[in-house]
Amino acid sequence: MNEKKEVGEKAVEYVKDGMVVGLGTGSTVFYTITKLGQLVQQGLSIKGVPTSEQTKQLAIQLGIPLVSFNEIEQIDVAIDGADEVDSELNLIKGGGGALLREKIIAAAAKTFIVVADSDKNVDTLGTFPLPIEVVPFGYEMTAKHIRKLGGSPKLRKKDGAPYRTDNGNYIIDSNFQEITQSRELEKNLNLIPGVVDNGLFVDMADIVITIKDNKLSTIVRS
Repeated sequence: MNEKKEVGEKAVEYVKDGMVVGLGTGSTVFYTITKLGQLVQQGLSIKGVPTSEQTKQLAIQLGIPLVSFNEIEQIDVAIDGADEVDSELNLIKGGGGALLREKIIAAAAKTFIVVADSDKNVDTLGTFPLPIEVVPFGYEMTAKHIRKLGGSPKLRKKDGAPYRTDNGNYIIDSNFQEITQSRELEKNLNLIPGVVDNGLFVDMADIVITIKDNKLSTIVRS
C-alpha cells in the first residue's frame, strides 16, 4: 500500500467545482495536487493558491489555474501534509520549509484538511524537531531565546549554507522533547523578537485523512 498516495488522493473528494483551493507542500500532498491536475484536464474548474514556489511550479506543470490573495476573499479548502499529528489533531509542520505560507493559507481556509501517512500519527508532539522561521538578522540571539523556552535550537543548512525559505528567512529546528502545552509554546515562540512564525498548528486542522490499522481513516474535529 502506498499510504501517501491513498490519503493524498482521498482528500480530492472534498474539492468541488468552482472552489478556491490551498495547495500544500510535501511528498503526500503531491499526490493530491497530481490528482487535481488530472481532474482539471477532465473539466474540473478550480483556482489554486500554492504554499511554496515548488508547489507553484508543480501546479503550473499540471495546468491548475493559480490565483493570488488580492483576487480572492477566502479559500474554500486547503489541503496540506504534516510532520506530526497528535490525538487532538494538532500538528507540527515545516519539515519542507514552507510553514509560514502554509499557516497563512490554512488560516484563510474555510476547511483545512491534513493528509498524513501512519508514521505521522503520535500521542504527543515533539519527536520531530519543531521548525521555527526566523529573520536572518540576529538569529543567534533568537536561538538563545528559544533555548530559554526549553528548546535545543539548530540552524537548518543546505549545501553548507543557511537554508533560506521562499520568504528569504532562516529556519531553526528545535527539539522540545514532549510538547504537552502546544498552544502556550506556539504563543511564546511567536513573542520572541526575530521569530516570524513556528510550525505548531494548534486547533487549525478540521479534517485529518490518515491510515490507522492499515485502513484509510478520516478524523473530523469535534
